Amino acid sequence: MASEDITKLAESLAKTKVGDGQLSFKGKSLKLNTAEDAEEVIKQIEEFDGLETLCLEGNTVGVEAAKVIAKALEKKSELKRCHWSDMFTGRLRSEIPPALISLGEALITAGAQLMELDLSDNAFGPDGVRGFEALLKSSACYTLQELKLNNCGLGIGGGKILAAALKECHRKSSAQGKPLALKVFVAGRNRLENDGATALAEAFGIIGTLEEVHMPQNGINHPGITALAQAFAINPLLKVINLNDNTFTEKGAVAMAETLKTLRQVEVINFGDCLVRSKGAVAIADAVKEGLHKLKELNLAFGEIQRDAALTVAEALEDKRELEKLDLNGNTLGSEGCEQLREILESFNMAAVLGPLSDDEGEENEEEGEENEDEEEEEEEEEEEEEEQQQQLHERGQGEQELLTRANIIDSQSSTPVPSPPVDVATFLAFPSPEKLLRLGPRCSVLIAQETDTSDVEKVVTTLLRISSVFKDEAPVKTAVHETADALMRKAFGSATFNSDAFVTGLLIHMGLLKSEDKIKAVPSLYGILMTLNHMVQQDYFPKALAPVLSAFVTKPNRAFESCSFARHMLLQTLHQL
Repeated sequence: MASEDITKLAESLAKTKVGDGQLSFKGKSLKLNTAEDAEEVIKQIEEFDGLETLCLEGNTVGVEAAKVIAKALEKKSELKRCHWSDMFTGRLRSEIPPALISLGEALITAGAQLMELDLSDNAFGPDGVRGFEALLKSSACYTLQELKLNNCGLGIGGGKILAAALKECHRKSSAQGKPLALKVFVAGRNRLENDGATALAEAFGIIGTLEEVHMPQNGINHPGITALAQAFAINPLLKVINLNDNTFTEKGAVAMAETLKTLRQVEVINFGDCLVRSKGAVAIADAVKEGLHKLKELNLAFGEIQRDAALTVAEALEDKRELEKLDLNGNTLGSEGCEQLREILESFNMAAVLGPLSDDEGEENEEEGEENEDEEEEEEEEEEEEEEQQQQLHERGQGEQELLTRANIIDSQSSTPVPSPPVDVATFLAFPSPEKLLRLGPRCSVLIAQETDTSDVEKVVTTLLRISSVFKDEAPVKTAVHETADALMRKAFGSATFNSDAFVTGLLIHMGLLKSEDKIKAVPSLYGILMTLNHMVQQDYFPKALAPVLSAFVTKPNRAFESCSFARHMLLQTLHQL
């Protein structure tokens, strides 16, 4: 590091906040790559007597720098709080686990007794969990009260590793007579899905001391929600339950409502964007009415809740004198229902607790609503049956693969190879498939763009949807889809006469996210178009003015997102960063 850089670093560190046992480098934007880069940081750590809290947020720490910082921490036995969120900005994912291992080993060597560990906003994925797995299992975490891992990309695998580490920590600490008593758990935006949530639920049930659980935006459906509900029932001290933007449906909501009946300390319930629907809302209302006298906040926004169910929720709040906030926005009450809701709350002298209702979807015909819910439940059951069948097929896969292999051997012995039929743009667009797109050759993007009349907005929308429908994470197909979408949309948006607003409206209608007077059948799966949009919105040709519109509609709960929560999460994250 050049001498002038060291001088600047020293000046920055001179402003470092020190006090109450806390040493903070928060938001300094320090780029600590080498041991030399970290010299001033190390000096301050070594000279700080009674260090209890170390804040490294908003910097970037490399492997070599982490090692020397770790060396300085080996003598800091009084360290209790590690605020280490967003400290690997710009790092390769492979760099993060060894850095975490070094820091974790230092805390173990020091004999630290941690109370808080915050590693949020570090995109380390499942491998990153391996980096602090040993720390979680060690005596340094027997005293842990707060674990924060928001937006770390844990995935199902990371969730399972984390759950196993927590269970091991509880087992070992219990053997020492001081069982792990975790109070706060934060793991939002991590794509945990059902399997990850179920694994963590098992750990929660063993721990039993939780007071706050924050797990929003994790793609959890009713099986995972039900598992969490069962675990929450064994955590009687729970005060805050935040599961915003997961997918309860009636089954999950009813399971959670049964648990709420057993809890007495709950102050905050955030089930917004969770599709609890009317029957689920009524079940939750019954639980609220029976108890929850300390309730301060109830969020059931954007849950496809109809008027009568919403009014039932309001009536259940009559004696909840601690209530400060009720959110029922984005449901289907209609103007009359919204007014009735206000009147009920006014009669309880609680009108001030009601949040805005500006995004109400308008009243839905009751019979139609019930029919829709019944149809949705039937579809859910069909999907569950399909999942079971897929599992059975997977279990039989070995034998089937052997049969296929033998068939391939027989085919390969044929003296005359069977040529693939030729593919043109019209054939691909009529019956899209990844293979056909690739067989169009390296000029597929140019060919499709050339043959698409971009003055016809509807034509552009349907062509984009057909291209994106063949999206796969496999490199050749993914690249072909991205390049073809780029060529098409660059041509469209580059035209002075192209109506961008009409395009995004048509796209949302075909995606089933916006209602239309015309009967237009929505695409069967949103995964491909969501992943393609995630790429498109980052390109220079994409009008930035359309990003808020997309964000608004993708944010709203919709059953179409249930099978593609990861893709939805990725797109929302990208839109948020634009």
